[in-house]
Amino acid sequence: MFKAKKFVYSKRFEGLPKLTDFELVEEELPELQDGEILTEALYLSVDPHMRTYMARFPLGVTMLGDQVARVLESKNPAFPKDSIICGTLGWRTHSVFNPRDITDWLPPYIVPSLGDLPLSLAVGQLGMPGNTAYFGFIDICQPKKGEIVVVSGAAGAVGSLVGQIAKILECKVIGIAGSADKCEWLTKEIGFDHAINYKTESIADELKKFAPDGADCYFDNVGGETSSIVLRHVRLFGRVSVCGSVSSYNLPMDEWPKVPTYQHILITSQISMQGFLFTRFLPKWFEGIAQMKLWMEQGKLKYRQTITEGFENMPQALIDMLEGKNTGKAVVKNC
Repeated sequence: MFKAKKFVYSKRFEGLPKLTDFELVEEELPELQDGEILTEALYLSVDPHMRTYMARFPLGVTMLGDQVARVLESKNPAFPKDSIICGTLGWRTHSVFNPRDITDWLPPYIVPSLGDLPLSLAVGQLGMPGNTAYFGFIDICQPKKGEIVVVSGAAGAVGSLVGQIAKILECKVIGIAGSADKCEWLTKEIGFDHAINYKTESIADELKKFAPDGADCYFDNVGGETSSIVLRHVRLFGRVSVCGSVSSYNLPMDEWPKVPTYQHILITSQISMQGFLFTRFLPKWFEGIAQMKLWMEQGKLKYRQTITEGFENMPQALIDMLEGKNTGKAVVKNC
C-alpha cells in the first residue's frame, strides 16, 4: 500500500499566499483497479494561475498544479509502467487515477522523447508554458517579420519564450521586467533588443525611445498600469494577446489597480485585443512541443529554470514566484 503526501488548500488566500494557507497531509492510496495507474511525481510546476484559480475551489481540496511523473504501476495499456507522463495531478507526491477520468485543465499524456533535454521542461518550456507562449503569441498576435513586439513579465516562464520566438521570426523585441539582473539576462543572454526595468525606469519614456513609431504586437502577462501604458504605444491595427494579469493576482477585486480607460485607444488605433486560455490549443498540443524542442536543439531557443528541491517546499516556491524571485520557469523537484 502506497502512501502519498499532498498539500491541501486549507485557508483562503488574502493578499500574497502564506505558508499557513497550506496543509501537508499524508494519505493511503487505494489498490489499482482496471484502467488505473500509480504515478510518482518527478517535477511539479509552480505557476501564477494557481493563486487565482484556487478561489474557485472549496477549502480542503488538493492544490491545483501540473506535474511530470513516472508510472510505477499500471493497469492501463495506454500508460505502461515506467512511462513518463504530464498532466494536472495536483500537489501530490503519488497518485492513483484513471487517465480518462481527468478531463479538466491538462489531461494526462505521455511525454514525447525530449532527447538530452531535462524532463523538468515537460512542465515548462516543452509543456504548458511553452505552448502558451508559442500559440498565444503566433496564433493571436500573428507577428510579421520586422515588426516591433513588446512583452511584459518578460523574464518569466512564458514571457521569456515569447520574446525569443519573436526574434526567431525576425521581429524587434522589447521586454519589461522587474530587476536589472532580469533585464540583463533578457538582452545579454536570450537576445531581446531592449529591456525596461519598470521599477526604476519610465515605461512610457523608454517605449518612446525604443519604439518611437509604436509597437505592432503586445504580449501581456501583467495587466494593470503597465499594460495601460503599453497600449498607448501600440500603433494602428496592432494586436494584443492577453495571457495574464499578475499585477492584480494578490489583491482583492476592490483593490485592483485603477488604470485609465483604454476603450478609446482600442477604437482609434483599431487594435485587436484577445485573451485566451491554453486549453484552446490542446488539439495541436504536440505540434507546439515539437517546434519548441526543434528550436532548442538548433540553439535558437534558450531556457532558464528556477528549481526548488523538496516537495515540502511547494508553498514557498509559489510565494517566491508570485514575488518575482524566479527567472524563467519555477519548478519543484520531488526529492
